[in-house]
Amino acid sequence: MLLKTASWPEVETYLTRSTGIVIPIGSMEQHGPNGLVGTDALCPEIIAHEAANEAGFLAGPTFSVGMAQHHLAFPGSITLRPSTMIAALNDWITSLAGHGFRQIYFLNGHGGNINTLSAAFSEYYANWSMRGEACPVVLKQRNWWELGGVMPACKRLFPAGDGSHATASEVSLTYYGYPEAVKRVEMHPKTAPDGTFTDAADFRRNFPDGRCGSDPSQATPEKGAELAKIAKASLIQEVSSFFKSPAHNQAAE
Repeated sequence: MLLKTASWPEVETYLTRSTGIVIPIGSMEQHGPNGLVGTDALCPEIIAHEAANEAGFLAGPTFSVGMAQHHLAFPGSITLRPSTMIAALNDWITSLAGHGFRQIYFLNGHGGNINTLSAAFSEYYANWSMRGEACPVVLKQRNWWELGGVMPACKRLFPAGDGSHATASEVSLTYYGYPEAVKRVEMHPKTAPDGTFTDAADFRRNFPDGRCGSDPSQATPEKGAELAKIAKASLIQEVSSFFKSPAHNQAAE
C-alpha cells in the first residue's frame, strides 16, 4: 500500500491495524557516466514499494533529496544543508506522528544521509526529553545494502569492481526498476580509483567521472532483479518485527 495512491479513509483504516510506515530516503546526485541521478532515491523506493505491495504495509513518499554537497560539481546534483534536512525530516515525522503513526522506518539509499538522519532522530527525541515526557514514536534507519543477504549477493554478483559510489549493484537495481533508462557507456579506466574527498571541487578533482572504486559497466537489470528479490524479503521480515515493537503495542492498547 502506497501513501501517495491511498485515500485518507484508507490511511485511517490502515491505522486501526498498524501504526507503522516505511519511508524510502535517498539523494539526487550524479552516479557516474551510466548511473541515474536519482539512483540513491530509486533503490530504496523500488525495494520498499515491492515489499509494501506484497506484505500490505504502508510505504510513504520518498524523501528524495538528501545531503549531497560533495556531488555539486556534477550537473544535476541537488543537495540539502544538514540543518535543512534535519528540519524537514522533523516536519515529516511530526506530521505522521500526529496522525497516530508510532513506528517510522527510514530505508536509506545514500551513505551521506546517515549522520544527518541520526541527528534528525536525536532532534525529534529531544523535543520529548526536554519536556520530561516519554516519546510515543520509535524511529529506525536502515541502509538497503545492509538488509539481510544483500551484501553477500553483491559480492557474488560483482566479485570485483562493485566499488563504493556508482556501484555496479546500485546501478543494477535501478536498471531493474527502470529498464528503459539503461545506459551503455565505455569508461576509462574500467575500474575507477577509490579514495577520500572533502567538498564538491575535491570530489570532482579526485574522481573526474564521478565513480569511486567501481566498474558499473557490469550492471544489468537481471542482476538488479536478484538484489531486489533478496532485499524485499529481508525488508518484509525486518519491518514486520519492527512494527511489533513496544511502542506499537502500547499505542494499540
